[in-house]
Amino acid sequence: MKIYHNPKCSKSRQAKQVLDQNNINYDTHLYLDNPLSVKEIKELLTKLKLSIIDIIRTKEAIWKENFKGGEFTNDELIEIVASNPKLLERPIIEHNDFAVVARSDEKIQEILNTH
Repeated sequence: MKIYHNPKCSKSRQAKQVLDQNNINYDTHLYLDNPLSVKEIKELLTKLKLSIIDIIRTKEAIWKENFKGGEFTNDELIEIVASNPKLLERPIIEHNDFAVVARSDEKIQEILNTH
C-alpha cells in the first residue's frame, strides 16, 4: 500500500493516522518533494477510475492564476499536474490495482477493505 502524502494537509495526516491505527504497512510518497511523472499520473488515474480533472485542486492559487478557464486536453492537464504537483488532490492511497482519493473515512475504509 502507498499513500501520496502532503504532511501539511490535515486530511492527509488523518489518512496516515487511520492506516497506522489499523496496523497497515505502507510506503509514503511525498509527492511535493518527489513529483509524479506523466506515466505515474496516468497509471494512478487508471487505478482511481477517474479523469485528470477529478484529481486537480482547482481552488489552488496556481490553478486560478494560470489555468482556470483554459481549454486543455487530458494529456495537457496531466502535464500541468506533473509540472505543478501542488495541484494533485490528496491524499491518494493506492493498493495493488486500486486507488482512492482518501479525503473521507468512507474512502479510507474502501481501500482498507481491499487489503
